Amino acid sequence: MSGKNLKIALAGNPNSGKTTIFNQITGTRQKVGNWPGVTVEKKEGVVSRAGSELNIIDLPGTYSLTPFSIEEIVARDFILDEKPDVVIDIMDASNLERSLYLAIQLRELGCNMIFALNMADVARARGFKIDGSKLSELLGVPVIFTVGNKGKGVTDLLDAAISLADCRKPVSDARKVRYSRDIEAAVAALQEEAKSLPADFPYDRRWTSVKLLEDDSVIRERISDRAGPGARDLMEAAVKFRSRLAREFNEDPEIVMTDERYGFIAGIVKEVVIASSVQRVDISRNIDLVLTNRFLGFPIFIFFIWAMFQLTFSLGEYPMQWLQAGVDSLSRHLSVFLPPGLFEDFIVNGVVAGVGSVAVFLPNIALLFFCIALFEDTGYMARAAFLMDRIMHMIGLHGKSFIPMLMGFGCNVPAIMAARTLESPKDRILTILITPFMSCSARLPVYIVLAGTFFAARAGSVIFGLYLTGIVVAILTGRFFRAVLLPGQDAPFVMELPPYRVPMLKNLLIHMWDRSRMFLQKMGGVILVGSIMIWILSSFPTMPESAYMSGQKRVKAVYAQKIERAEQSGGKSDIEALRRELAVAEKTFAAKLDLKQAENSYLGRIGKVIEPVFAPIGIDWRGGIALLTGFVAKEVVVSTMGVLYAAGDSGSDALGRALRKSGMTPLSALAMMVFVLLYVPCLATMTVMTRETGALKWTILSVAYSTGLAWIMAFIVYHGGRLLGFA
Repeated sequence: MSGKNLKIALAGNPNSGKTTIFNQITGTRQKVGNWPGVTVEKKEGVVSRAGSELNIIDLPGTYSLTPFSIEEIVARDFILDEKPDVVIDIMDASNLERSLYLAIQLRELGCNMIFALNMADVARARGFKIDGSKLSELLGVPVIFTVGNKGKGVTDLLDAAISLADCRKPVSDARKVRYSRDIEAAVAALQEEAKSLPADFPYDRRWTSVKLLEDDSVIRERISDRAGPGARDLMEAAVKFRSRLAREFNEDPEIVMTDERYGFIAGIVKEVVIASSVQRVDISRNIDLVLTNRFLGFPIFIFFIWAMFQLTFSLGEYPMQWLQAGVDSLSRHLSVFLPPGLFEDFIVNGVVAGVGSVAVFLPNIALLFFCIALFEDTGYMARAAFLMDRIMHMIGLHGKSFIPMLMGFGCNVPAIMAARTLESPKDRILTILITPFMSCSARLPVYIVLAGTFFAARAGSVIFGLYLTGIVVAILTGRFFRAVLLPGQDAPFVMELPPYRVPMLKNLLIHMWDRSRMFLQKMGGVILVGSIMIWILSSFPTMPESAYMSGQKRVKAVYAQKIERAEQSGGKSDIEALRRELAVAEKTFAAKLDLKQAENSYLGRIGKVIEPVFAPIGIDWRGGIALLTGFVAKEVVVSTMGVLYAAGDSGSDALGRALRKSGMTPLSALAMMVFVLLYVPCLATMTVMTRETGALKWTILSVAYSTGLAWIMAFIVYHGGRLLGFA
């Protein structure tokens, strides 16, 4: 098969280093989407090696291939239906026994396999020595040792995959798991019955028989769909053998077979693993003595979150200024080269002022995603969920529900989709309803503009306070919803704490780029379209040119007389001062005319209608319009403010000056930030919320509750601050 296209699938448990190896192999040559028909993320990458083009598919991380979760079904169906040339099972060498359960299930599928014993250095540090040759001999599978975060063994892995695909040898049943005599007899009998299946039936007959004994609902459906009338006898035989085995073992056959698989695994581990008698220091456990300590753990977690937002604001300020200078320069050059008129105004004040006012925040958002990736790759994300477990129990959830909430700091859409890992439907719906209160990266530009303008050096702490407020509101809302709408006890759950790992800079940058790319796509899509629509609505109907010309003539006429008198009196300094005053007066008049134009435009008329709703929380009609457009995407709030407030200038500095001149105060800015934090999620979030809950009523409830709560909280902040004497 050398010189051909090879399809290679990567399988493995969560936290086995599968994604790290995928990133090592593919780098930035990745394509991210969803698997057909489901919202599970699909990652692919194409690389060339040894004259072959390798299409690498990263399957969802699973602990087994039993059809309980969407991830397990997706991984199994891909191997069964797409028939990859090679399946590489990424195994945690430091926890071989657990990894082998998925491995032997994959082995039973009858596909070409390679075992990648990843984190081999961690296994050695823990005193485990694994005989790879013996493991390969026992299971008939090539074994490669890898250290994914250092890139060791990755090229050997690819070479072994190409070599295995070249062999074209049929996979032998000889070294697959063997069950007890009674079960093997039932499997053999069902295999005989399975000969009646059509010749084109795609699945291995032994594996199909095993799945029927386990009462695999997905396989039963597929046999019924593809086997036609011949399926009935096979199904009846399966029911008969299941009943017989249940009587003999006094247990369901699938439980018995699971126990026997673990017995098979225990025998393999005994053969291939030698544990050193030297007691090794478990670094992860020692670190956890501090980071998950019941007294120190939570303050440390709060500090890490504060540091993340402080870093995002302070370090991101420098590249943001560079982008700001670029946007300002582009606006100036366009103003020079384009002829004055409607088209020039559209490009400079519509497109550049709208998109540019959001684009400058890309460094801040990229830094936020970098920090979240750092938490994930080091293993601290699971510790954060563990720390929050006790608090989450107060609202009838467990720490696992906090993982989607933490993911919500990046984007609420994948965070809501991540809630599907929760077993209880009530837990899943409750988690989905409270996750939008976690402030996503789309809200960050709004915070940076307002906090940077009105709170300066304290901006990082103000932003941290907003994120913390979102967490508190989510928890209190969850408590309320659990008591009123979704009563019930939380499901028991044991949180897995993976070992701490030193993250690879390459992987962190890949994760940061993948998520930042979504922001860039929004800039070229919804933000651009939104900016254009805002400009159109704010520019029409246009004021008569005569209004501008006559006003400008009056200003010039007044100052012309003053300058003439100054010339007659011979006061050169007075003449220069009057000319400077004239320039300021012309600019002030133009700004007033721009404001009048905006007020009389279609957008201004809409703003005046909704102004009574927002005036009690200190927000004028322009801020109200900006919040209204945030219904589509929160980034559009900033681009709308850029068009309505900045009066032709682009970038956060110009917008900040315009906001101060507009009469906005630090207190009203804080009220607006609280409103943005809590009110209706974006259109994409509402869409996925409806799909994941399976009912529009939950989305309507979320929109109504969050928007009403946002107004009440902003009202309390604004008027409470005024009562306390804050401006």
